[in-house]
Amino acid sequence: MVWPGSRSRLQSAAIMHRIRRLIPRFLVLALTLVCASGAETPTVEAALQAMRQGDSTNAIATLGALLKDKPEDSRAWHLRAQIRGMTGDADGAIADLGEAIRREPKSPYLVEERGMMHFRRNDLEKALADFDRANELDPRMDPQNWQRGIALYYAGRFADGRRQFERHQTVNPEDVENAVWHFLCHAREKSPEAAREALIPIRGDTRVPMKEVHQLFAGKATPADVIRAAEETPADPKAKRRHLFYARLYLGLYFEATGEKAKASEHIRAAAGMAPQGDYMGDVARVHARRLKE
Repeated sequence: MVWPGSRSRLQSAAIMHRIRRLIPRFLVLALTLVCASGAETPTVEAALQAMRQGDSTNAIATLGALLKDKPEDSRAWHLRAQIRGMTGDADGAIADLGEAIRREPKSPYLVEERGMMHFRRNDLEKALADFDRANELDPRMDPQNWQRGIALYYAGRFADGRRQFERHQTVNPEDVENAVWHFLCHAREKSPEAAREALIPIRGDTRVPMKEVHQLFAGKATPADVIRAAEETPADPKAKRRHLFYARLYLGLYFEATGEKAKASEHIRAAAGMAPQGDYMGDVARVHARRLKE
């Protein structure tokens, strides 16, 4: 489940290499776009330097000063939206993306990104409106738009969600998560038994613990098998935490599909507590936990 980017000049490549470890991949795209439009200007370079140092507050302030002088610079609005989204300010990100879209109304990527921010706020109606608009602007995006499928699931539009994940399968055929969300929509649309019979076969997803997650939904593994696979991660504590997050998230979704509400709630809340920042599936866990609370 993935994102884009471009540029060849050595200076830009060096910048992107240095910041890649500090920020998520979707922010790298925005920085690349800003570099392409003129990262040589002192103001933008100062913002980039602040981000390299992990100082998002200064980066946002620097971009604010730039936008006072150049309010038509859609790429700067986009960059500030990305930074705000990364730091948890979904409302600020939505506002800045709105300004960027006003200047580039035919950009499907900006519209889709705003939809993701609306989803983070649990505003499914606005999220789906943006996802649908992005697909209208560029129909090639439709099969890629797995985020729309997840929003459809939470909106209770299970048949539409199932069809979205079937289209995504045509461009991403070895993704256990896509198979699982297809199962979840099908289970709510018809039954867990029907969903299991139609479970999409996956053989090439080597991420931990995705093999065990797929086997769980196929009825060939237990929840304990999923947790064990995640806990057997090599020494890196960050990797182990991430693997356990995915184990908990998909166990919660599995128990929700099979009607075991108490177990579902336990695992979803645990997943939300360890959800990585700047990760869309982390947003999914937090939204789900919020919906359980409400």
